[in-house]
Amino acid sequence: MAGLRVSAISFLNTAPLMWDFEHGAAGADFDVSYTVPSACAEALRTGAADIGIIPAIAYATISDLRVIPGVAIATRRSVRSILLVSRKPIEEVETVAVDTASRTSVALARVLFQKWLGGGRHFEPMEPDLDGMLRRCDAALLIGDPALTVNREQYLTYDLAEEWNRLTGRPFVFAFWAVRAEAAQPEVAAIFQKSRDHGLQPENLAQIAREWAPRVGLSEAEVLTYLTENIDYSLDAENLAALDYFYQYAVDCGVIAAVPPLQFVGQDVTARKD
Repeated sequence: MAGLRVSAISFLNTAPLMWDFEHGAAGADFDVSYTVPSACAEALRTGAADIGIIPAIAYATISDLRVIPGVAIATRRSVRSILLVSRKPIEEVETVAVDTASRTSVALARVLFQKWLGGGRHFEPMEPDLDGMLRRCDAALLIGDPALTVNREQYLTYDLAEEWNRLTGRPFVFAFWAVRAEAAQPEVAAIFQKSRDHGLQPENLAQIAREWAPRVGLSEAEVLTYLTENIDYSLDAENLAALDYFYQYAVDCGVIAAVPPLQFVGQDVTARKD
């Protein structure tokens, strides 16, 4: 385990997952770096990282990965940190500026538009500057911490996870831990599972809220609500079924070529939920 390279995401919603790495002994055994979701995927693809929080859609495009069981960044309701921000009703949107840090959220937006909102739109990758995005396009897709502080009275805002849940009745899985096959040992998975469990303990969530509230511009109470009510950190049967459902829609919309069979650390079998 010593020396394994971990690519983590520098957003509030990953803080509970990283508890033992930031506040416990686990960090000493790994080389941890922080970046944005799209860069995590690229690090795993190129071999620059052994373990990463991978955008769910990116798993379909990178070979020889194993998923750490049971752990995800998901939601069963509104997520608050994946927003389509617009100056006009969503049905009238023709161009969308998309955060270059995102992959799964862009895929979700494409699926939502194509399946339920009257066909495709033009998507333009841009840096996550809301004013600049809206000068160029009708709407902007923001992810992570910048989305949490958008003034919803100033714009029309659409929570993409909430839209997905409204239209499908299912949760949504944004990301999960993935490990390159050569590093996929059960003891590695256990370390990341325990870190999530420790991070979700009430006293530790309270400390995360104290640490992160000034960073993201929210109150401690708002941070706690986000982490405990909007984010679901499990990869259970219901979330796996929703993930497979999303993959199938992504194939239908031409976002990915095929539904990827999930292979988990500790087992070499596929996990498909119908």
